[in-house]
Amino acid sequence: MTTLPKIFRVRQTFEAPRVADVAAEVHAQLERLQLGKAVRPGQSVAVTAGSRGIASIHLILRAIVEHLKGLDARPLVVPAMGSHGGGTAEGQRQVIESYGVTEEFLGCPIRSGMETVCVCETAEGFPVHFDKHAFEADHVLVCGRVKPHTLFVGDIESGLMKMMLIGLGKCAGATVYHRAIQDHSFARIIRSVAREVIARCHILAGVALVENAYDETALIEAIRPEQFEAREKELLVLAKQWLARLPFSHVDVLLIDRIGKNISGVGFDANVVGRKHNDHKAVEDEFPKVKRIAVRGMTEQTHGNSIGMGLAEFCRSRLLRETDFHAVRLNALVSGHVSAGMPPLDYETDREILEAALGTIGLTEPPRAKLLWIANTLDLAEVECSAEYLEEARRRDDLEIRTDLRDLPLDAAGNLPDDISRLAGQSGRCHGQDES
Repeated sequence: MTTLPKIFRVRQTFEAPRVADVAAEVHAQLERLQLGKAVRPGQSVAVTAGSRGIASIHLILRAIVEHLKGLDARPLVVPAMGSHGGGTAEGQRQVIESYGVTEEFLGCPIRSGMETVCVCETAEGFPVHFDKHAFEADHVLVCGRVKPHTLFVGDIESGLMKMMLIGLGKCAGATVYHRAIQDHSFARIIRSVAREVIARCHILAGVALVENAYDETALIEAIRPEQFEAREKELLVLAKQWLARLPFSHVDVLLIDRIGKNISGVGFDANVVGRKHNDHKAVEDEFPKVKRIAVRGMTEQTHGNSIGMGLAEFCRSRLLRETDFHAVRLNALVSGHVSAGMPPLDYETDREILEAALGTIGLTEPPRAKLLWIANTLDLAEVECSAEYLEEARRRDDLEIRTDLRDLPLDAAGNLPDDISRLAGQSGRCHGQDES
């Protein structure tokens, strides 16, 4: 039996601006735009709700709804998530409801549908799709998180602009745009479509969200449509600066407890694990450099969509048993990232995974391997690290060593605890967002 590395826990210190009262900040930001000058009493306003696990999204959306009601408008919420939720209206409704975004909590109707309106053709010659419920509303307010995209690189990545394309384009639009990206750059497509959507789809405003490294709301900003592109560039710089990171730049084996669409578009953030440009290896100037990734399970909120498993080399067999392969295949085909849906090598137990993975890292003997174990790529405040990192950790001011060296806590069956945070009786996050 292979001798496995011993582990210790570290807590990372990140720069962490934080919005103390998200609802109050939403109201303050929207008040600054004076939307009452554009919205007449009785008019409908469609508000977008995406599939990502955005911190306090239910509180943020309810605050938007309340602000619009204060203008005597009639708000409604529309799921805006391309092909996610299995590409069905009910599936997309279930996704947002799993985040607490329900009609009862919001105080307004949710209109979930997959039907789109083709509003025009772009200069490149492909149709612009837009959610029918949103198109029929008098106004549309786009709410979304600005962050680095897991695949595309540019001064505009994930945010309000992408939400207008992929999110509100539904399955039909997402399919067309991802196909177009095979022939044109992401930057060209996103600008081309966004220009038409802003001109033709009565976009009222945007509420941009940026999170800190502890998966908390760091910034909320209401933006006028004509300022989306310029401001989103600036917010992306902040989002990259505040992004959570692994504590070390070279990793032999990375264990991830759970992946899911609520964590990232490809289940785990490729920016965090160094797989943005190549599914299985960091490019020359990309860090961290992770040799092998092993995925142990998926989140409940991903509803069986284990897209992104194709970026890992190993997984627990239970991941495949719990996978909704229809949802994965649809997501992989619509996004054009086909390899992200391919199953890794699977094993029943964590010990089997570790022994297999450690046998593929080169000449390093398993006890001296650089092993990291994380909950997911959002929760990186506390990380389990192998003994090989201990000396460096002692020298680092940004790392606090929380435990002594100890054996990996494998049970009699050869499995680790399902939740890494239980090991030290500590949450993986430094402090939680107010959920009241």
